[in-house]
Formats: sequence, structure tokens, C-alpha cells
Amino acid sequence: MEPSSAAALHDNEPHHNDIAHRLNWLRAGVLGANDGIVSVAAIVVGVAGVTTDSGPILIAGAAGVVGGAISMALGEYVSVSSQKDSQQALVEKERRELEEQPEEELAELAAIYQGKGLSPETAHQVATELTAHDALAAHLSAELHIDETDIVSPWHAAFASAMAFLIGAILPMLAILLPPENIRVPLTFVAVLVALAATGAIGAWIGGGSKLKAAIRVVVGGAAALVATFLIGSWLGASGITA
Repeated sequence: MEPSSAAALHDNEPHHNDIAHRLNWLRAGVLGANDGIVSVAAIVVGVAGVTTDSGPILIAGAAGVVGGAISMALGEYVSVSSQKDSQQALVEKERRELEEQPEEELAELAAIYQGKGLSPETAHQVATELTAHDALAAHLSAELHIDETDIVSPWHAAFASAMAFLIGAILPMLAILLPPENIRVPLTFVAVLVALAATGAIGAWIGGGSKLKAAIRVVVGGAAALVATFLIGSWLGASGITA
């Protein structure tokens, strides 16, 4: 079969790097939603421990949603910007080395493939052909495992993180504000823990881990946060400090 024909048969199949990239984004989205659920739920449940008035709960919850989303976006922007700057510095360094010492770089690339099991002759041929096709891409892939076209945008990462947080935060806000006062806290506990179990299981499924163990870990952590903030709120309300 001709190489072009073989390639055509796989045009519609996703490449491994594409799959890994998408899974990383999905995992980050799940974690962002999980943060939104826990953070906002802890805030509104804590305030509900002080008062049953919907006004303060709404204000505190809204502040938590906005502040949390901005914090998530800023943190992701800074983190990804640092990663992007580091990757771009490595790309520029490799480009400069290829311009200044091409023969040494060719020998280095051949040595990498020889270390992977190819014979010296085959490794040199592979390195020569890859260098002729795209020397920079060949060295970035073999030496640094970087794809120059796959550097994440800090703005995209910040937006995705903020949106994931906002989506997660919707649930505790609705659960605490919509039901009658006498059942809003228990209902919020149940809704939040069920949602956390789901996000934990989804995150484990994406990573190939145990869904049950992941769900239990997330639920236990979330339950601890809710109980702690509710007890603190109830104590503050009973003590009269907030009066």
C-alpha cells in the first residue's frame, strides 16, 4: 500500500497528542467545576448557619462566585503564561543552536534515535531526513517533547477555568436559594455531595483511575468543608458576634 493511501485511511483518526491535549483540558474543566461547587457551597452554607435570610446568603454567594471565578482565571493565566514563556525560551534556544551549530545538532539527534534502539546508520539516516524536512520540529519533539504549534494560550486557559468554576458554582447557589428555608441546608448538602461524587468519578474516568475511590475522596473532602463552615456559621450566629 502506498504511504499516501495508508495516511488517507487514518485521516479521521485522532492522534495521541490531540487526545492527550483534549483530556487535559477536560480534566482541568472538571477540577474547575469541582472548585466552584465546594468553594461556593462552603460560603453559602456557612452564611446559612448564621441566618435564614436569603439576602445575606445571596450576597455572600454572589461574591464567592465572582471572586472565585476571577481568582481561578488569574491563577490559570499566570500559570500558563509561565509555562508558555518557558516553552518559547526553549524553542528560541533550540532554533539558535540549529543556526549556529547544525552539525552538532544533527549528531545529537542521531544519538537520541540510536539510544532508542536504532542502529547508528539508521539513526543517522532518520536524523538527516527529519532535519531536511523540519529541523526545529524534529529537535523539539525528540529532545524536549514540545510541539511548537501546541503551546497553550493563557487567555484561553483563563477563560476555560473561569467558566468551569462558574458552571460548578451554579448548583450550590440554586440549591441554597430555591428551596424553603427549613430544607435548604440539608438539600444543599445532598446536591453538593452528589455533584462532587459525579465530578470525582468523571475525573478518575478521564485519568483511568478508580472512579469509586476518587468519588469517595472528593465527597469526604467536600463534606468536611461544608460541615466545618456550617458549624462555624452556627456558632457565630449563636454567640451573637454577628448581631
